[in-house]
Amino acid sequence: MTTDLTARGLVNIYNALDAAPEGRIAVKLSTGEPGSNYLRPELIGDLVGSLHEPTIVECNTAYGGQRANTAMHYQVAEDHGYTALAPVDIMDEEGSMTLPVEGGSNLTENYVGSHFANYDYFIVLSHFKGHSMAGYGGAIKNISIGIASSEGKAHIHSGGTGGTGGSMWGGDQDAFLGSMAEAGKSVVNALDGNILYINVMNRLSVDCDCDGNPAEPDMHDIGILASYDPVAVDQACIDLVYAAEDGGSLVQRIESRNGLRTLEHAEAIGLGSRSYQLVSIDG
Repeated sequence: MTTDLTARGLVNIYNALDAAPEGRIAVKLSTGEPGSNYLRPELIGDLVGSLHEPTIVECNTAYGGQRANTAMHYQVAEDHGYTALAPVDIMDEEGSMTLPVEGGSNLTENYVGSHFANYDYFIVLSHFKGHSMAGYGGAIKNISIGIASSEGKAHIHSGGTGGTGGSMWGGDQDAFLGSMAEAGKSVVNALDGNILYINVMNRLSVDCDCDGNPAEPDMHDIGILASYDPVAVDQACIDLVYAAEDGGSLVQRIESRNGLRTLEHAEAIGLGSRSYQLVSIDG
């Protein structure tokens, strides 16, 4: 962890992982709706620029908005400054591919953008924040909903009950939360360890970057955390929010959506561990 919420701090936290990505490198982030708290290019630019020929990757949304089709989505990526940092690939531009889900109680398959197969290593760069449906969004949401194609997003939201045309809004809440963990595990299994996670804890609104008019944050910025374990890094962020004197609004959002269910199920199916050691690199 670092409390240095600058481009330098982001590079330092990445370097602290001693990562050595090889092959075709994907930087997975949320391009964010216009007006949202998406990760700004001036924060992430130095890190992206330090990588060998990276591609910024994302998938289309399933709820409408400005990123529901590929052409509009590429325009948003350009408007938000991402295309100036690296090539951008909307991974479900040409549809989906299927990853098997092993040991899941909700899903048997996960539908991800077909271009997922084009990359060897994923750097998962997440803005940690609240979410209107999941309670919170961090690393697990970014590798599940975030890497799912638009049809895969609907499949996860339905808890696996509606096929790829499942209801985004009417599914069982706990099944949706568990499905995110299961979809995330299918991605991790497919990459066979070639993935790392960085969570940026700034602009901590109760609303997601998928919301173009998010609630103004009412708590302080915290820092940047990185790990090879998506469960550990999300749990650490959750614990920092709970420990914050001004974290009440975000805690209420998490608990009102039973958001911790995702972490519980993720640990139960072997995606990662909720136990961790928090190591400051600030000296």
